[in-house]
Amino acid sequence: MTAPTLAACYAVPEVLKTLAVDIGGSGLKAAVLEAHGAMATDRVRIESPVGAPPAEFVSAIVELVRGLPAYDRVAVGFPGMVRDGVVRTAPNLGHTGWANYPLAQELEDALGRPVRIANDADVQGLAVISGKGLEMVVTLGTGFGTALYDNGNLCPHLELSQHRFRKGETYDQQLGDATRRAIGNGKWERRVHRAIEQLRVLTHFDHLYLGGGNSKKLSAELPSDVTVVDNTAGVRGGAWLFGDLPRE
Repeated sequence: MTAPTLAACYAVPEVLKTLAVDIGGSGLKAAVLEAHGAMATDRVRIESPVGAPPAEFVSAIVELVRGLPAYDRVAVGFPGMVRDGVVRTAPNLGHTGWANYPLAQELEDALGRPVRIANDADVQGLAVISGKGLEMVVTLGTGFGTALYDNGNLCPHLELSQHRFRKGETYDQQLGDATRRAIGNGKWERRVHRAIEQLRVLTHFDHLYLGGGNSKKLSAELPSDVTVVDNTAGVRGGAWLFGDLPRE
């Protein structure tokens, strides 16, 4: 019998490749990820079929990723409440069929790979947090999303976007993209700063990260404990969703 080589004794397990999908109110985005969220491919994107039934979203995702290289598992960020792979709410996707829709199972059947799904803000934060203290993520896009992490551990998702913010309206209503377009960037940005301070009182975060497509529209100086992050984090965060990738 031939003795194993030294290299074989200390072989590093192959890193699984993750297909990361970001479902948004304006676009569906995807890329294949390597270790620590490094993108093995460019991000591909198509318009979201807002108003269509969930099955059409599944079909659109299958078509979107058809040309991407092989992957071992699938991580999905979803703009609403998801538990155990089942959608509870989808406030910005425009179809009642999302309630109790088993999205993880439907995607597993369609793609032939294990699937995990979390709120899109939860996924985005996994790519940017330091893992120290209480960290919060806010996404500014079609709607308004939030996520919380305690020393790197994802806290149970709270739909703070649907809570009252001002004048009897929710964060989603007051800070979503449709409102930004209606009232202008200046007035919208002042509301964002007010929301930051309100969330500070609510959570006493140690650091807040602002993501989403509209975060780049902020021009006024932000507090020292608030950072704008690149929107690619919404895809890259999928690398950590399975919980087996350590933070550097």
